[in-house]
Amino acid sequence: MTKDVIALTERMPDALSVLAGLLAGGPDLRVGTTGEGAVVQLCDAEGRPLVSIEAPLQLQVPGEAARLLGPGAEPSGDGPAWWIEARATTGVPQAEQLAGAFAARLTMLLGGRVWPPDAPGTVGAARPVDVSGVTAVPVPAAAQPAVDMLTDEAAVVLQDRPVVPMTSWLTEALRATVESDRSLQIVTPPHCRLSLPTRMLLQSTPSRWVVQDERCGYYDGLTGAVLRWKDGAFSPDRDENGESPVADAFTEVRPTGERQLIVSFRTLHQPEADLVLGGALEAAWRTLTGGPPAGWGTSEPAGLTWSRRQLTDLAYERAPQPTWTVVVGTPDRPAVATLRVIRTSEGVEEDITLTLGYGPGEEPPLEALPELAGELVTRHGLKTMMCQLREARRDLSAPPRFERPPLPYAFVLGPAEVREAGRDTASRTPLKDRPVQLGPDARPGFYYPLGDGETAESWTALEQLVRHLRGAPPL
Repeated sequence: MTKDVIALTERMPDALSVLAGLLAGGPDLRVGTTGEGAVVQLCDAEGRPLVSIEAPLQLQVPGEAARLLGPGAEPSGDGPAWWIEARATTGVPQAEQLAGAFAARLTMLLGGRVWPPDAPGTVGAARPVDVSGVTAVPVPAAAQPAVDMLTDEAAVVLQDRPVVPMTSWLTEALRATVESDRSLQIVTPPHCRLSLPTRMLLQSTPSRWVVQDERCGYYDGLTGAVLRWKDGAFSPDRDENGESPVADAFTEVRPTGERQLIVSFRTLHQPEADLVLGGALEAAWRTLTGGPPAGWGTSEPAGLTWSRRQLTDLAYERAPQPTWTVVVGTPDRPAVATLRVIRTSEGVEEDITLTLGYGPGEEPPLEALPELAGELVTRHGLKTMMCQLREARRDLSAPPRFERPPLPYAFVLGPAEVREAGRDTASRTPLKDRPVQLGPDARPGFYYPLGDGETAESWTALEQLVRHLRGAPPL
C-alpha cells in the first residue's frame, strides 16, 4: 500500500529549497507540471511521473495537522506551518524512496518534520536516490496523478494514513471520475478512517470506500457489504439469494458514549452588492461553541484563518459555478462544516452542514437550538434547518465500522416556507409538542421539536410533520 509523504516545514518553501528537494533523484529525472502548474511531477526518462508534489499550503489554523495525521504531527515552530504533500507512483519502490527523500530535504533546509517519520528515503536523504533504469507505468490520458488504477468503470486510489482527508488532489480525482461517469473507489487498510468531508462527498457521489480485511478480502467501509473485484470495479458480493453478506469486522463495535450534533440548514440571499456570505454559519458556530470558526479552505487541510470576506470573494470569482468549502474549529471543541454556495434563479443559496463532537460526560447544547433558529430566521434568510443527534466519534472521523444513523431532534421552517405551506398549516401540527414561533408576527418561522433525539419515535414525528406540511392525509 503506497504511503503519501508530507513535509511539514517551519518556513515557507522558496524556489531554491524546492529545487534542492527535487534533486533528490539526481540528474536522471525530468521535472514537469500538471493541473495548470499546481502539481509538480518528478518523471522518468520517458516523462512518466514517479512522484507528484502538491503546491505548498500554509497552515494558519492550529491543530489541522494533528486532526488529519494524529498527535505529534504539528511542527515545533511557533508560527504557521507549511504542508507539502508528495505522492509516489504505485508499484515503484524507488518512487516511495524519492518522495521521502524530497520531504526530508525540505525539512533539513526549512525546519519541521516529515510525516510519516519512518517513510522510505528519509534516512540518508542527502544522497540522491538511485533511479537509474527506473520506469513508471504509462498514465492513461483520462487519469490523474492521484489515481493508482483506471478502468472503464472506476478510478482506484490507494491510501494508508490515519485519516483520509479531502485533499486538493483527491478533490480533483473525484471531479474527474464523476465527469467521466466512473466510480471513485478509495482502498485502505482497516486502521484508516475518513474525514467528515471525505465521507460526506463519497456518500453524495457514485463512490466507494473499500477496506481490506483478512477474513473476507474487502468490504465497504460505509455499509459493511462484502466486496469483490469484478468487471473493472469493486462491487457487492452476492449469495445464492442475491443478498450481499456483511463483513464481521464492520459489526464489531462497542459503545463509547461519544455523540455528534448535526445541524444542516439552507439560507437564501438576494445578490446585492454588499452581500457578505458565511454569516449564518458563523452565527451557528458562535451559538453552539461560544466562538467563531477557526479556519476554512477549498480542501483539507483547511489552511486559511476564517474570513467571511475571503469566502465571499472566492464564491464571486467562481460564480455561476458552485463553491464548496470546508470549515473547521479549534482542537478543544471538534467541529467541522461543509458550506456550498450556489447561484440560483431565486438568489444566492448557502447549503451548510455543521457537525460537532462530544465525549462521554459532555452535553450537546440542545437548549441553544431554538435561539439559533430564531437568529437565522430573522437575520440570515433561513429556508429550512434540521437538527440531529447520533452516536459517533467525538473527533468526527468515520471508522470502517457500523455507526447508527442520526436521529432527528428538531426541524425549522423559514418565513418563505411557512408562507408556502400556509400559516395555519405550519402553526397547527399533529405533533404532541406545539411549534415555537420565531421572528416577527408578520413573517414568522417555526421551530418543531421532534423528541429527544435518542429513539426512533423522532423519525415517526418527522414523517408526520412533513406529510402535514405538504398537505398529505395522515397515515
